[in-house]
Amino acid sequence: MSKESSLSPEARSILGAMVSRRGVLAGAGGLGAAGLLAACGGGSDSGDSANSVRWGNWPLYLDYDEETKKYPTLEKFQEQTGITAQYFEDYNDNDEFYGKVQAQLKLGEDIGYDLVTPTDWMAARWIRLGYTQKFDAANIPNKSNILDSLASPSFDPNREQSLTWQGIMAGFGWNTAKNPKGIRTLDELFAPQNKGKIVVLSEMRDTIGIILLAQGVNLQTVTEDQYMNAVDYMAKQISDGWIRGVKGNEYAEDLTSGDATAVIGWSGDMFILKAENEGKFDFAIPESGGTISGDNMMIPSTASAEGKANAEKLINFYYDPAIAAEVAAYVNYVCPVKGAQAEMEKIAPELASSPFIFPDDAMSKRLNVFRSLTPAEETSWTEAFQKAAGN
Repeated sequence: MSKESSLSPEARSILGAMVSRRGVLAGAGGLGAAGLLAACGGGSDSGDSANSVRWGNWPLYLDYDEETKKYPTLEKFQEQTGITAQYFEDYNDNDEFYGKVQAQLKLGEDIGYDLVTPTDWMAARWIRLGYTQKFDAANIPNKSNILDSLASPSFDPNREQSLTWQGIMAGFGWNTAKNPKGIRTLDELFAPQNKGKIVVLSEMRDTIGIILLAQGVNLQTVTEDQYMNAVDYMAKQISDGWIRGVKGNEYAEDLTSGDATAVIGWSGDMFILKAENEGKFDFAIPESGGTISGDNMMIPSTASAEGKANAEKLINFYYDPAIAAEVAAYVNYVCPVKGAQAEMEKIAPELASSPFIFPDDAMSKRLNVFRSLTPAEETSWTEAFQKAAGN
């Protein structure tokens, strides 16, 4: 247990406000309270663009104070820089968000954001299509704080156009009363007590990735035949009545309602569910391996010069280890910033030792990145997955 008296006011408010993404999904149609003002059509006109930055991100993905209805670290950024930060919880799904801005990107028109946060595979698409701007490295000296394991992704080998916001681990989550021995293999997931009460992620690379790993396939060299075999496996589990749904963030609601007793889910959500429900839920990386990906801070090609410069200042701010630790204390996803673990020791030692936030060597060796797909593969593989899911 951490000593509350040792926490800074900012950290205390963060830890006191810990809520899972399901809290957002249960109300406001997927938007947090602070995001309600941004609900009408996404990002807005920047106003004084020389003194403003507009950031589109996922729900409950930044430290938030329920009492003040503000984001403590974002407030600190504004105080330090004098830049007004407009924050929009506008991400619900990568394809959905991209669909909203694709036409403007093609036309070179302002999309309403100076900073966006797509997942790795979508970040690769933005870069491939020329929809991002290269960073001015001089404006982001803290870029050097990125973890070595995240420093050279295939879609941006030198991290010239992207920096990880948070890392996302996928594995098995379960109701501990229904699965007292836990779940660490596909056979344990598809145990009799879970029949009809299993939910898997709608994120193709996580669900199919975990199935592939269980089948002994290397995610960096996966072939189309191997992939389609895994999709067929999922489809059979659905048709045979084992899997009740293929879902996004709302899988957590199924767990808390009792409609689901086991899931392929995300570490951050399961960590918070466990904390909120006195250990009723738990999470593990499969014995055969889990997946890891990241959401990335990127500057759209349509951002103005002023918006770009302000976005770079914002990125640099969040790559300060102390700031990164405050965010990690709230979001409970994999922190991508070197030095943040030591800073977490100062405010919440029990979180500093959490492998959900700071994976140790043993866990890191069991995490796998799904290889980049060609445009043709992305289309055909996604269509196969969606068909199997019943969409």
